[in-house]
Amino acid sequence: MKKYLVFIVSFIVMFIVFQVLSGMFLTWIYTPDISSAWSMSAGLSQKTVITGSNSFGLPLLTAALAASVAYVILVKFAGRRKGNS
Repeated sequence: MKKYLVFIVSFIVMFIVFQVLSGMFLTWIYTPDISSAWSMSAGLSQKTVITGSNSFGLPLLTAALAASVAYVILVKFAGRRKGNS
């Protein structure tokens, strides 16, 4: 159980670091097209609506579930391999 907890915690940390670094990289290489944005803004609404969404939780949960399944499969196959040797 201790190995599993270490695995999941390290996986979550690596997942978060990857999300942050990939976001920083994509922001760094993005070049906006100002003239196109300006011409498209004429038809937009003048009201501002702020909505909140938790778009980080579901991917993290899905990734943790996938990591758990991968860990269980790894342990089962590693156990079979040691038993056959």
